[in-house]
Amino acid sequence: MNTDSPFTNLENTPHDDAVLPRLRISFAITIIGLLIFAIGTKPNLFGWDRSPVVGFVQIAVFLMGLAFICLGGYMGIVTLWSGYERTIISEIGSRIVATGFVVCVFAGLADVFGMGSQAYPQVPYFGPLQATGVLIGQVIIAIGFLLLIPNRLHKN
Repeated sequence: MNTDSPFTNLENTPHDDAVLPRLRISFAITIIGLLIFAIGTKPNLFGWDRSPVVGFVQIAVFLMGLAFICLGGYMGIVTLWSGYERTIISEIGSRIVATGFVVCVFAGLADVFGMGSQAYPQVPYFGPLQATGVLIGQVIIAIGFLLLIPNRLHKN
């Protein structure tokens, strides 16, 4: 076997007995979040759509699902760092994930906060501007997750 290879084999990597259970839990949280997110965005897939517009409850449900997706993804990727010191880039990535979620929450609930296109007495409306804001927040979350991915191809 070539010992000069930058790739490490399984025998040489530090192994923690709690890694696999943590990965399974994070995967389960992410899948539950995806299900909640799907219920919030498209309740008619489950036969639960009772309104022609996207209202406050629907927005709150898909934001809660997005929170579970972010939590599960963060737990899973941080578990991959087990046995290694996290880099500054990964620390920045975790903060970018949190910032992207805050952008999603603020954009999604802009009408509730009084910053959206509907004034307070009217029913909150999830319009194209809010959808664009949530999409931008999700792109920010994705960039943060990309920065969190461990890079172990360098020599120690």
